[in-house]
Amino acid sequence: MNAPATAGMLRALPAEHRHRLMRYAREVSFPQGTRLFEEGGKADRFWIIRTGTVTLDMHVPGRRAAVIETLGHNELIGWSWLFVPHAWHLGAEATSPVRAYEFDATAIRSMCKDDPVLGQSVAHWLGDVLAHRLRSARTRLLDLYAPYGSGSLL
Repeated sequence: MNAPATAGMLRALPAEHRHRLMRYAREVSFPQGTRLFEEGGKADRFWIIRTGTVTLDMHVPGRRAAVIETLGHNELIGWSWLFVPHAWHLGAEATSPVRAYEFDATAIRSMCKDDPVLGQSVAHWLGDVLAHRLRSARTRLLDLYAPYGSGSLL
């Protein structure tokens, strides 16, 4: 969780862009055990965690959902809202009480469309987060399901 890509919006975006996005933030909280979203559901919002932890999980047929990553303070929950078809690729659950900033995806996409420099900044931030999440998912799934000694992680 300490990779620069996951260090949070506070470090990833220029101050002006951060401040503009935060004008759209709404404070929310979730009790432990709350499912924030499910794979395939409509991705119409995203969150920045203030306190607490959220796990990202992936449906595995015939098994329990595989936990891919645990997110905490200042980390982004949800990137699918930016990309068509705006459907969640993973599921998310609060593993402790969570306080977060919630953002309406439609409003932020509109703001990014109206200001291409802001849009590029947000897309770059989400691209970094997405690349990190894909590496984490691959590593975690290999840890869980690959036969021992089946090869290197090249």
